[in-house]
Amino acid sequence: MDIRLRMMKMVGAGLATISLVGAGAGVGIVFGSFLIALSRNPYIKDDLFRYAILGFALTEAVGLLGLMMTFLILFM
Repeated sequence: MDIRLRMMKMVGAGLATISLVGAGAGVGIVFGSFLIALSRNPYIKDDLFRYAILGFALTEAVGLLGLMMTFLILFM
């Protein structure tokens, strides 16, 4: 394999990995907002927790898609 192609694959994989940083920040924002909402209105704890878990799952899905793209770039 050409050295330039390998180098560009590594750069592309590194740039695709940046999406994991956004996923980590998103999870922090979701649960931080959950704690703020829970402290303001503790009576709807179950509904808030459901929304927080949904937000967590969607945020992590975006991060996993970025990780999948990284692996596809590296190993294809």
